[in-house]
Amino acid sequence: MVSRRRARPADAVDRPVPSCDDHSTKRRRGTATTASSPWPSMPEDLMAHIADRVLAGDLLDYVRFRAACRHWRSCTVDPRGRIVADPRFHPRRWMMLPEGHGLHPGHPRLRGRARFFNRDAGAFVCACIPEFKDHCILDSPDGLLLLQRDADTAVRLLHPFTGDIVDLPPLKSLLPQLCQLTPKQPWLDGEENNLVYFRRVAAAVSVAQATGIVTVLLALEHLCRFAHASTADRNWTLTSWSVNVNLSRALPFHGSFYMANCDGIGSISRLDVPLLDEGGSPAALSRPQCHHRRQSLNFQPN
Repeated sequence: MVSRRRARPADAVDRPVPSCDDHSTKRRRGTATTASSPWPSMPEDLMAHIADRVLAGDLLDYVRFRAACRHWRSCTVDPRGRIVADPRFHPRRWMMLPEGHGLHPGHPRLRGRARFFNRDAGAFVCACIPEFKDHCILDSPDGLLLLQRDADTAVRLLHPFTGDIVDLPPLKSLLPQLCQLTPKQPWLDGEENNLVYFRRVAAAVSVAQATGIVTVLLALEHLCRFAHASTADRNWTLTSWSVNVNLSRALPFHGSFYMANCDGIGSISRLDVPLLDEGGSPAALSRPQCHHRRQSLNFQPN
């Protein structure tokens, strides 16, 4: 009877079967190759320089950079716990997208999630923000979320990607000042018609490099006035003067406001965040500086 089994090639017959020692040798060789890689042993000053360049591009790229290697994490700045007080970690290139269809931030159907869009890279990120349950959004300066707590009107500045938060005084601290400056007083009694006086705002954020104190400047649209407070204050300070400018179009940039004047000559006003005094509190807020169209504006941060 003729056998139907195919004959194996000679090299296959004579090839030795690999032993366990051979497999362990390959594993050791792969481990040695990984250990000899130059990436984990790069100088710390060089890694810090590369990290600064990455952070200048985008915060999330910086987070991914630190997650790549233990050595890279050890020689770069950990943003946790200080991310709001350090302007380098502000997500300036990100903006929160409105969902539409009546789905406001905090709507039950969204389950506490919000989408963010990178204006440079065109990327989308979905973040879970539990503060939406009992907070409303006032504005989003520098990619941060300026929130107002429903229970006591306390203002909070939240980083949407890390959850870091700083607390500011409640908006109801403006009421005694409004009593003296305006004949009508928009009481914060929880009614939506009254809360609109304080929720229609634009915000600018500034951080003192020496102390890390965060100062927020608010443009109150319905009152045509400004208010400011820092993390070291207990109350908001309202300006004694008002402006004849449409504050709904005020543009915040690097802690200052830029506004187009209604004077028919195309002039622009700039309002800077007040400087801190020796006690760490903001000084009195000066009136906006007017720049005519032919004058050059310095858009660099203070």
